[in-house]
Amino acid sequence: MNLSILARCGLFRGIETAELSPLLRRLHAFTREFDKFQPIYRVGDTAHALCILLSGGVNIERCDAWGHKTLLDRITPGSVFAETYACVPGTPMMVSAVADEPSEVLFLPSETLLSSAAQDSAHSVLLRNLLDVTAQKNLLLTRKIFHTSPKSIRGKLLSYLSAQAVQHGSDTFDIPFDRQQLADYLGVDRSALSAELSRMQRDGLIAYKKSHFVLNHSQSDE
Repeated sequence: MNLSILARCGLFRGIETAELSPLLRRLHAFTREFDKFQPIYRVGDTAHALCILLSGGVNIERCDAWGHKTLLDRITPGSVFAETYACVPGTPMMVSAVADEPSEVLFLPSETLLSSAAQDSAHSVLLRNLLDVTAQKNLLLTRKIFHTSPKSIRGKLLSYLSAQAVQHGSDTFDIPFDRQQLADYLGVDRSALSAELSRMQRDGLIAYKKSHFVLNHSQSDE
């Protein structure tokens, strides 16, 4: 297992690298590999473990009864997912976690993760970090609500791209989505999204190539 990935994970902040392997053994952690498009959790599953992506990529998706899919989040190596459901064992999941490419996932079983009997110093730090990670995820969900609330596709894109600029500290940045993933994330049609991006570039609001964007604040949205 690549412990350097875990050392960069917010869940293990403040825990020495030498403590990671003993801690994982006490928590009965285990890893699994997944092929592209293979589900890690499906809607309706109960999550018995918190997950950390070690390699690859995972999409958090919601699919309605008619098969319409919405991309809620893109998980990258070192990131945590399914933590909310793992902390409330027995709650059916309302989303699916699906490998977007060949991926390796570390599972931390809820039974040992949340047990007070097995806690030591490193375990206590881990639980405090879990609270912080959960709070950060709630902020991300709030941001998504901001991005999807505008009625127009342009409004959604302006909200999302503005937030990306703030996050990167620059008006030049790469987004983590391809066109279909961005359309799914914003809840719009891919063709309509691409057409609006072209209009925004023609209007001088942005310049872009694939996932690379540059914002131009000298132009206003008419």
